[in-house]
Amino acid sequence: MADQDVVLKATGLSKRYRIGSKVNSDLTVRKQIVDFLMRPVQRFKDIRSLSNFTEEEANESVFWALNDVSFEVRRGEVLGIMGANGAGKSTLLKVLSRIVTPTSGEFWYKGTTSSLLEVGTGFNGELTGRENIYLNGAILGMRRHQIDKVFDEIVDFSGVERFIDTAVKRYSSGMTVRLAFSVAAHLDPDILILDEVLSVGDAQFSQKSMKKMESVAQDGRTVIFVSHSASAVSRLCHRAIFLGAGAITASGSVEQITGIYLGDTVHTRAEKVWDDAVAPSAEGLVKLISVKIVNKQKETLDIVDIRQSLGIEICFQVLRSGKIILPEFQIVNDEENVLFTSIENRTDWDQSPRDPGLYTAIGWLDGNFLTEGRFSVNISLSSPSPRAVFLTENAILYFQVIDSLIGDSTRCDYGTQVPGLISPRLHWS
Repeated sequence: MADQDVVLKATGLSKRYRIGSKVNSDLTVRKQIVDFLMRPVQRFKDIRSLSNFTEEEANESVFWALNDVSFEVRRGEVLGIMGANGAGKSTLLKVLSRIVTPTSGEFWYKGTTSSLLEVGTGFNGELTGRENIYLNGAILGMRRHQIDKVFDEIVDFSGVERFIDTAVKRYSSGMTVRLAFSVAAHLDPDILILDEVLSVGDAQFSQKSMKKMESVAQDGRTVIFVSHSASAVSRLCHRAIFLGAGAITASGSVEQITGIYLGDTVHTRAEKVWDDAVAPSAEGLVKLISVKIVNKQKETLDIVDIRQSLGIEICFQVLRSGKIILPEFQIVNDEENVLFTSIENRTDWDQSPRDPGLYTAIGWLDGNFLTEGRFSVNISLSSPSPRAVFLTENAILYFQVIDSLIGDSTRCDYGTQVPGLISPRLHWS
């Protein structure tokens, strides 16, 4: 693309905070006006003061929320920003929205911007919903007749029609974010900046929001979107960047960045192999050798596409005969709910004792069964009748299920995760 297609460019953006410094709570109108007028002078002082810090001060009393961040966004592009909590994502959006002044670096953009960074951003609580719609439109440079054309759409989408002439400070947080999102999405800014807003509100509104954002993206609007949802970024964004400790550590395709994000922020363990001396064992009867999460090609995997079959592979050694020994596993979600238990059900082993030797069994889960999220695996070796558990290893494996929205998905039109402990793709007639 040609350079004229770049609509936002950031160069060397950095933001320094002094740890333990006092925050002035004087938020009077006069104070805000003075701060606004003095901002260029203060920014110059901040930049000059960098050279006066000793190395000790820099290490002990200074925190860099952003550190030399540079990137470009082109017209019609939807850029995703991912990273763990505290990585600097929200600080970056506040700088781009001119809410926070960078300590150093610069950025520029073409056209108008609209930001939705948190509940009620840009709203005046003393004004009614109607007045805030017109106020936000005026800030974007829109004339009243332009706002009039989309006013009914904004109100209808937000679902707050009954309270549109009530002061926003009387709204619930859900009502406020619905109206704020509706305003940001309908007032047609050139650049739309969103911080994790699609996860706020109920499932129905999240679904509407996701559809609206898809429509915005297809209309060629430029969007910068911060999210912890790999599936939302996959669904909306053309490319993404990954922030770590205030710096861009990776930039590339959505698939690449969501993979880095999941690996960086989600604890997973797809395989556990024991040394012989420390392998879990039961009274000289049986011991565990290894457990794995595998795909159909028997490759270990800790991040699983929601459509992908996966197997729980249990390798164990029978040390002496005389017992019926069956491997079993439980799948447990992050709320520590046991979703189900599966026990090996081959008739040749559940009816007679096993001979001494090495055994490997795999229990298979079909795709489109588990919902998105992180799961752990409990492993046991047991006997069915009478019921006896010889040994158990809880939370021995961890894996993550994601919905990349490529191909069949149980999500359908949901903008967020489908409610439920599991998410089977059922046959309908």
